[in-house]
Amino acid sequence: MRNKKILAAKILNVSPKKVVFSPEALDDIQKAITRSDMRGLIAVGKISKAKVNQHSRSGARKVAGQKSKGRQRGKGSRKGSKHSIVTRKEKWIALIRAQRELLKELHVKNLLSTVNYRMLYTKSKGGYFRNKRHIKLYLKEHHLIEGENK
Repeated sequence: MRNKKILAAKILNVSPKKVVFSPEALDDIQKAITRSDMRGLIAVGKISKAKVNQHSRSGARKVAGQKSKGRQRGKGSRKGSKHSIVTRKEKWIALIRAQRELLKELHVKNLLSTVNYRMLYTKSKGGYFRNKRHIKLYLKEHHLIEGENK
């Protein structure tokens, strides 16, 4: 019967493990010798392929749910280079927007003159300042805030 299973597997183009013989047709299968005999039994339905096992997605759904809540995002889950999560450009955009927002706020409140605003704006564009705190320190050191006693 093992050889019959191998022969049927070759015809069905599956593994011998996936070939299923009908229990009531075992004597018919035993009598079958040629490939054409096997094809006949396959056509009648006495020999068939086992159903393909479906892989469960429940685990994947659980992980996706956790990720949507912001979990499983730690160092151990990350793949790729240092800058593949937040690129250099995205980091720069966040930095420059924060700095420009601060400068604009100070300019609108008339705490910065237009000349100083433009000077600081170009400095920040050139990457001179590390962060907002650095701008505030620079303003204090150089006495650039309007109305501040010198």
